[in-house]
Amino acid sequence: MIIRDKENWFRLLFAWHGSVLPQILPRLGALAGLAVAVVYAHGHLVRYQVPLNAAPFTLFGVTLAIFLGFYNNASYDRFWEGRRQWGALLNTTRSLARQALTLAGHPTGAGAPAEFVHLLIAFTHALRHQLRRTDAAPDLARLLPPALAAAVGQSTFRLVRLLLEMGRWVQGSPAGALPGSTVPLAFDYNLNALSDIVGSCERLANTPIPYTYSVILHRTVYFYCFLLPFGLVDSIGWATPLVVVFVGYTFMALDAIMREIEEPFGLQDNDLALNALSHTIEATLREMVGEPVPAAPTSPGRYRFD
Repeated sequence: MIIRDKENWFRLLFAWHGSVLPQILPRLGALAGLAVAVVYAHGHLVRYQVPLNAAPFTLFGVTLAIFLGFYNNASYDRFWEGRRQWGALLNTTRSLARQALTLAGHPTGAGAPAEFVHLLIAFTHALRHQLRRTDAAPDLARLLPPALAAAVGQSTFRLVRLLLEMGRWVQGSPAGALPGSTVPLAFDYNLNALSDIVGSCERLANTPIPYTYSVILHRTVYFYCFLLPFGLVDSIGWATPLVVVFVGYTFMALDAIMREIEEPFGLQDNDLALNALSHTIEATLREMVGEPVPAAPTSPGRYRFD
C-alpha cells in the first residue's frame, strides 16, 4: 500500500508512484492515436462517415457514471471491511496476550505466556500468508517449536490448528483447571472472535464481486471511450484528442482502481498493507512479554508499506 505525505495541489497533479496512470498509459496512448486518426479522416471509417454526435454520449455517460459509482462503492466496502477485520485482529490479539499474562496463572518456563503469545504471532502471519497465497513456513519455523511448526505446516487448515493449540494452552493453564473458573470463558470469547475474523477474511478473499459485473463494466468503459472521438470530431475538431484522453483517463483510471481495491489482500499498490499490520501486531505482543521488538520490514520505496 502506498502512503504519501500530504502534498500541495500542484505537486499532486504530477504524482506518479501509487497512481494507476502507469497501468493505463498504453491504453491512453492508443486512445489518443485513434482520436488523431479520426480527426485526420474527418470522422470517416474507411470510406464511410460514422454518424455520431455528442448527444448520445452525454446521456450514456450519465448512466455509465452511475454504474461506476455502484461498482466503486462495492469495491471500497470490501477494502474497508478487510481493514476493519485486521483492526479487530490487532485488538483481539492484544486482549488475549493481556489475559495470558494476567489471568492464566502460568509460571515462567514451560507453558509460559510467551508461548501463547508466539502462537498469536504465528496465527497473524499465517493469516496473511493464507490470504496472499504465499508460503508461511519461514514464519512458522521462527515462531514455533520445530515439531509444532512442522505439524501446523502439514495441516490443510493451519489457522484452525493454531486456534486448537491456543485452546489447549488455556486448558493446561492453572486457571483453566480450576472448577467454575470464568477465565477459560474469557479466553474462549476472544478465541471465537479470532475464528470470526478468519471467516470474514476468507469470505472476502474467496467471494469476489460477481464476474459479470466486471465484464460488462469493463467492456462498456472501453467501447464508450473508443467511440467517443467519432461523436466529438464534428463539434470540436482538433481538440478531440485532448478531450477524449481526459475522459478516457477518468473512466479507465476508476476502472483500474476498483479492480485493485476489490481484492484488498493482494500485493498491488493500493491494497492493504498486511506486512506493516502483521509487524505492528508482532511488535506489540513481543513488547508485552518483554521480548525485543523486531525492526520494521523494509519496503521498495519511501512510502510503500506492503
